Amino acid sequence: MLLRLPTSVSEARAHLAEGAVPVGGATLVWGVWQRDGFPELAVSLRHVPEANVLERDALGGAVLLHRVDDRVPEVLHRAAGSVGTGAVRRTATVGGNIVGSTLRCLLPAALVLDARATVLDQDGTYETDLPEVIAKRHLLLALRWREPVASGYHKAPADAGGSPPLVVAAAAHAEEGGGHRLRVAVRDDHEVVTGSAARPAGTDHGQVLRNLEETDLGALPPTARQVLRREVTDLLSRLP
Repeated sequence: MLLRLPTSVSEARAHLAEGAVPVGGATLVWGVWQRDGFPELAVSLRHVPEANVLERDALGGAVLLHRVDDRVPEVLHRAAGSVGTGAVRRTATVGGNIVGSTLRCLLPAALVLDARATVLDQDGTYETDLPEVIAKRHLLLALRWREPVASGYHKAPADAGGSPPLVVAAAAHAEEGGGHRLRVAVRDDHEVVTGSAARPAGTDHGQVLRNLEETDLGALPPTARQVLRREVTDLLSRLP
């Protein structure tokens, strides 16, 4: 297998046009390649600057999970820190987790941030939403979002090799008039369910929780809804 290491978006585009297979940390595909055969040509974005941004409102697809720190919002920082072992986090990438993994521990965090994705193909770069990225398995160049007022992330303990643990991610963004928009994403087994509710200034916590129950989140199992209520209540208590 020949691995291309472009240093610019234009170089990466050229390699994709050659038929190169995108690869991040290869933590997910290595076993498959060993079983089914390695591609003749692969490409990594590890040296492309746009894929390595790590800022308060942006995160590159080639960033290794162990590098995701408190420069990004709490929900994304904690999500990255919850993935696998330290050895896995030193190899796995943001793009690989969101696009290539079946667990996608970072996806709920990115959804509640209302993140937009910049993706790359042989025709160039363009911006799209996360559902399209997942459905079409785009090559993720970077995520960008508007900084939240507060956010939080909970991942339930789980045994290795068992069912995916419950994940609850939440974030609140400021809205005009002094209120907030609360977004929540829950991974229950392999499914990710989302919902949002406005929190006008002066609204009590109970009303926000009732409004969330009227979204798709209300169909979650009782245990998941109990954790959701706890996490949302904690987040609301931290809002101004």
